[in-house]
Amino acid sequence: MKSTRRIQLIAITSGMIAATAFALPAASAAPTAKATPEAAASVAAQLGADATAGTYYDSASKTTVVNVTTRAAADAVRSAGATPRLVSHSAAQLTQAGVAAKTADIAGSAWSVDPRSNTLEINVDSRVTATQLARLRQSTASFGDAVHVTRVSGTFSKLLSGGDAVQTTQWRCSVGFNVRSGSTYYFLTAGHCTEGLPAYYTTSGTYIGPTVASSFPGNDYGIVRYDSTVAHDGTVGSQDITSAANAFVGEAVKRRGSTTGIHSGTVQALNSTVNYGGGDVVSGLIKTNVCAEPGDSGGSLYDGAKAIGLTSGGSGNCSSGGTTYFQPVTEALSAYGVSVF
Repeated sequence: MKSTRRIQLIAITSGMIAATAFALPAASAAPTAKATPEAAASVAAQLGADATAGTYYDSASKTTVVNVTTRAAADAVRSAGATPRLVSHSAAQLTQAGVAAKTADIAGSAWSVDPRSNTLEINVDSRVTATQLARLRQSTASFGDAVHVTRVSGTFSKLLSGGDAVQTTQWRCSVGFNVRSGSTYYFLTAGHCTEGLPAYYTTSGTYIGPTVASSFPGNDYGIVRYDSTVAHDGTVGSQDITSAANAFVGEAVKRRGSTTGIHSGTVQALNSTVNYGGGDVVSGLIKTNVCAEPGDSGGSLYDGAKAIGLTSGGSGNCSSGGTTYFQPVTEALSAYGVSVF
């Protein structure tokens, strides 16, 4: 636990298994020296989008798998200490499929590359009509079995209403992570919570401070400065947060929100895009199977002591389950020049 500067302002924190392989085994035997997820992602980036198709952590074998499209790339991945898996669709092809999904411009749709199934997974909510679904399928038809479309329960929303964390005069949200730059302290939250640069208050009405910057849509993060004596510290609940990190597929995570408390799950995809409607399209999100509900917006996604993301939105609820998307926190930290503490 860090200092006594503390406030319960908080925070949502924190398969289709495989099919498209060549004649070689879907994943080779695990290497002796195991690469970290970060190292495997770096190798994939070096090999390029035509030779690779994403990475994921296999919890059963405790290795990081790198999807590859050539034998040469497989050899390079194996030499780097990761497990290569030969697949049919490259990252470049799946990215183009995502561009086609975006061009369809269907409110209530979300898409991301699923490295386990080697497909672009498109989810559509209950708002999407049969006509709209047909338009979406037509826009991605040329990509064949590289695209998989499924319906999800409920609607994709920005989880803005409800909760009892921090509030403006118009809405309530959750703190993501407390951060600082020198001796000045702030908290990060969702960008759709900071539109218009509102002042923030505790739920008892005590002034906290002003929103000083906001990025939404496109991104979904904002930053509020502590201008009062309201206490705060570097924790999420009882979990001390000491660093920030990028997510990886297969990572076990938690999130904490003011409406629904702490829930656990795993990272399912990176670089997801969600079309919330009304022109509110957000890209580069972390897709998880962690549930969330209104009021949890802006809250924390974390892995132990590592800050991972800020709650953007999702579908479903914590009774029946759901899908929730998170803004990577590293992007917000870099944009504002702040750090967790």
